[in-house]
Amino acid sequence: MHLDDAIRRAAAAHARRHGLRVLDLVPSGLDSLRALELVRRVDPAAYRWSRLAVGGGGAHAVLVDADVAERAGISRFDGLSPAEMDELITRLKCYAPTATDLCVAPGIAPVGCPPADRRRILRRRWPSDLPVYLTGNILGLGVLGAALARCLTGRGGAPGRDAAAALAVLAAACAQPYLATAGTPLRPCDRLRFALTRPVAAPLRWLRVAAQREDPDPRLPALRAEYAADLAQGVDRFFEERRADCPWCGGRDLRRLLACGDRQHHRPGRFVLERCGTCGHVFQNPRLNAAGLDFYYRDFYDGSGGPEVERGFRLAAPHYRDRAKMLRGHAEPRAWLDVGAGHGHFCNAARDIWPHTRFDGLDMGVSIQEAERRGWVDRAYQGLFPDLADKLAGEYDVVSMHHYLEHTVDPRAELDAAARVLPPGGHLLIEVPDPEWPLGRLARGWWHAWFQPQHLHFVTAGNLVRVLEERGFRVVAVERGPAHQPVELLMIVMLLAHRIVPDPGKPWRDPRVRRLRGAARTAVFVAAGPLMFAAAAADQLLLPVIRRGNRSNAYRVLARRVADGARPE
Repeated sequence: MHLDDAIRRAAAAHARRHGLRVLDLVPSGLDSLRALELVRRVDPAAYRWSRLAVGGGGAHAVLVDADVAERAGISRFDGLSPAEMDELITRLKCYAPTATDLCVAPGIAPVGCPPADRRRILRRRWPSDLPVYLTGNILGLGVLGAALARCLTGRGGAPGRDAAAALAVLAAACAQPYLATAGTPLRPCDRLRFALTRPVAAPLRWLRVAAQREDPDPRLPALRAEYAADLAQGVDRFFEERRADCPWCGGRDLRRLLACGDRQHHRPGRFVLERCGTCGHVFQNPRLNAAGLDFYYRDFYDGSGGPEVERGFRLAAPHYRDRAKMLRGHAEPRAWLDVGAGHGHFCNAARDIWPHTRFDGLDMGVSIQEAERRGWVDRAYQGLFPDLADKLAGEYDVVSMHHYLEHTVDPRAELDAAARVLPPGGHLLIEVPDPEWPLGRLARGWWHAWFQPQHLHFVTAGNLVRVLEERGFRVVAVERGPAHQPVELLMIVMLLAHRIVPDPGKPWRDPRVRRLRGAARTAVFVAAGPLMFAAAAADQLLLPVIRRGNRSNAYRVLARRVADGARPE
């Protein structure tokens, strides 16, 4: 899109005045459909300061600081389609999380968004469940239309007694473009026409999007061949020998807790969790070996599985800030190392609580390097924490491990590393799933926090406190209720639906039944939709009660390093 010099100068002046490094310019005459979506997705008052908000705007024109563009790897800005523009602003928001904003520019002429581009935009937002999303919208509008028709006509064809109510609902639907954009600079060019035709135009729009064919992922054939070669050799080779003693206390009173498959991605394999009758430690037995860990982690947090995980991490921003608040009253962190930082979501969100703290991140995956490029961590370390601990000794006054210990081969070695890194007076913050949570026993393999096969160890709070004290820490706070994650009933329903119809698009699934399985998956998820909403509502209703209690699906421990050689108090 060509912008005249006056608009460019005005946009640059606005960006300088407000300290912006990315400015998305939105036409005031955006069409009604896109205007409605914009006001639904973006809260102008919070958008700039929401560090984990997904970038979104008008997809017409964007002003970008050269440094941000370079770090984001953006070199092409001209001749982009609406879908490419949407992808661009989404990416740029990641690289300037609190210096990105949008404003309405009346001088920009709006351009349309073809159905094919609309589908590409939605695919990024719903990486594996776009057919479910589209079908749900179409059916929802269809049910509403049928209900309105029944109210207007009555059973025998005569006007029904509910005609007045139906007409009121219809009028409200038609007035939505006016109501949604009232008080904003947006003046959709087709507002009146769209309002009058919305009951018909909206369903037709979704049908046109649903009818578009997508180009296949060019990476998929190679990935399928790679997974087929791995699976042809069987999965038994991915396990160590079963051990006869507890890795935590050495006890030999081991009892099977549960056995299940991969409930998340449905890769082949069966995984057993055993519980030690002596100390209560729960662990995977037999455990995955190095090749097995590589196989089951591949394309989960990065690669083809990255977009799905990214969506979940962004939704957890309030939980990240709650973790960071646990330091209040105990320490004023100067330098904080987050171990198992992934893409740096926690570090990015925690800056809202500790704006003057340096946040560094450590992880085995390449995602930690991306976190540094985004600026979500100040410095990235890629590797194993025990291997890097001596190099990092004395550099940090806080080390955190959030849902990290359960992934490690040897949790004690990780705690030894933390003791080497932290000086006397430094703090260690840990959050892990609680294996003593009653629902975890009741739901068995359907409890999301067992998360097989990735979770290798489940440490009870008592065991963790004791082993920290052995390593020169004094536990200053333990949180159970406040650490609760209110998703478990919803996750049980979703995992059951996934079990009935696994995602056929995964590269380890049989591609010959993809279309049939895709239709079945859509039908199952649409049918399960009401149950998912009910489960999510129940999670939220139970949350205040659980938060006030002393049991939850996770717990946090904050411990202070005492002087070397001193006994913990």
